[in-house]
Amino acid sequence: MHAFSPAASTTRAGKSPALAIGATAFAFLVTMMGTTLPTPLYSIYAQELAFSPLTVTILFAVYAVGVVAALAVFGRLSDDVGRRPVLFLAVALAAVSAVLFLLPSTLPVFVVARVISGLSAGLMTGTGTAAVIDLFPPDRKAAGGMLAVAVNTGGLGLGTLSAGVIADVTSSPLTIPYAVNLALAAAAAAGLWIFAPAPATRPTWRIRPRRLQVPASIRGAFVTAVLAAGTAFAVTGVLTAVSALFLTRYLGTTSHSMAGLVVFLTFLFMAAGQLLARRMSTATAMLAGCLGLVPAAGLLALALANTVLAPLLASAVVLGVAGGLCLNASLATTVERVDPQLRGGVSSAFFAGIYVMLAVPAVGVGVLARFTDLRAAGVVFSALVAALGAGVAVAQLIGRRRV
Repeated sequence: MHAFSPAASTTRAGKSPALAIGATAFAFLVTMMGTTLPTPLYSIYAQELAFSPLTVTILFAVYAVGVVAALAVFGRLSDDVGRRPVLFLAVALAAVSAVLFLLPSTLPVFVVARVISGLSAGLMTGTGTAAVIDLFPPDRKAAGGMLAVAVNTGGLGLGTLSAGVIADVTSSPLTIPYAVNLALAAAAAAGLWIFAPAPATRPTWRIRPRRLQVPASIRGAFVTAVLAAGTAFAVTGVLTAVSALFLTRYLGTTSHSMAGLVVFLTFLFMAAGQLLARRMSTATAMLAGCLGLVPAAGLLALALANTVLAPLLASAVVLGVAGGLCLNASLATTVERVDPQLRGGVSSAFFAGIYVMLAVPAVGVGVLARFTDLRAAGVVFSALVAALGAGVAVAQLIGRRRV
C-alpha cells in the first residue's frame, strides 16, 4: 500500500498547504545545511588533526557513500510509510551528526559523523524533493520542483557560508556551527510535527529495502537527466574538493568566510539558473546548462594553474547558473512526470546517480594529489569534467537531430 499521496494525506488542525510547504522546506534546508558545515573548516581540521588533501576527499567520499546508500536502500521508503516519518528520521540523523561533531575531534568520530550526515542527506534529498512537489497542485508541479532544488542547494550553500563566518567571528569555530544546526534541527522537527501532512494510514515500519526502479516511460529522459545534472555535480565536487585548501595553502587566505563564500556562490547562482530555466524549454535549458559547465571547469583550472582568486569566484558563479539549468530541466523531465506513489523512488534514484558523479572526481583529486599536488590534480580533473560536460551536450544535439 502506498501510504502517502496528496489526496491520501491530511494536514494537522486544518493548517494551510502553505504552512505545510514551509515546514517541509525548512526541514529540508536545515538538514542540507548540516551536511556542508565542515567544508570551510577543513583547513582548521587539517591543522588540528593533520588532515591531508587525500584525507579531506576520503571524508567527502564517506559522506557521499552515506547519501547513496540511503537513497539506494531506503529511497522508496517514503512511498510505503509516508513522507513525514522519513522526513523526521532524516532530521533526527542530522541532529545525531551535529552531536558527534560537538564531541572532541578525532578522525574516527569525524568519519562516523560524516557517514550519518550522508544518511540524513540521502533520506532528505529523495523524500524532501518528493514531499515538496506533492504539496503543490498538478498545474504547479514545476514550481514545486524549483522550490525543492532551491532549498536543497540553498541549504548546501548556507551551511558553508554560515560555518565560515562563524569560524571568523568566534573563538569556537569547531563547536558553535554544529550547536546552531542542532537547535535548528529541533525547530525543524517541531515544524514537521505541527504542519507537515500526516499519512492517511498508520505507518508500518517494516524495512524492506527494494531496488530503485524507474518507469519505462521516462527511462531515456532519466539517463539524460542524470548525466546532465550529474556532470554539474561532478564539477561541483572538484570545486569543493580543492577550494578550501587551495585558498589557505596557495593563496595564503586566512578567512574561513572566503572558503565558505566560494561554495555558497555556486549554490546561490544555482537558484538563478533555475529562474532562468523557467524562461526556456527543458531541452534548451539542459543543453545550455551542459555547455555552460565547460567554461566553469575551465575557469577553475585557470585559477588553479595561475594561483589567482578571480577565476575561482567566476567559476563558482558560472557553475551555479549552469548547474541550476541542468537540475531544473532534469527534475522537470523525471520526478515531476511520475505519479505520486512512484515519486519518492524516482527522486531517490535520480539523486543517487548524481551523488555518485559528485564523489568520484572529488576523491580522484585527493588520490592524484598524493602523486602530484593539489593544483595539478585539480587541473586534471577540471579538464575531465569539462570533457564530460561537452560530451553530454554533443549527445543531446545528436539526439535532437534524430528526432
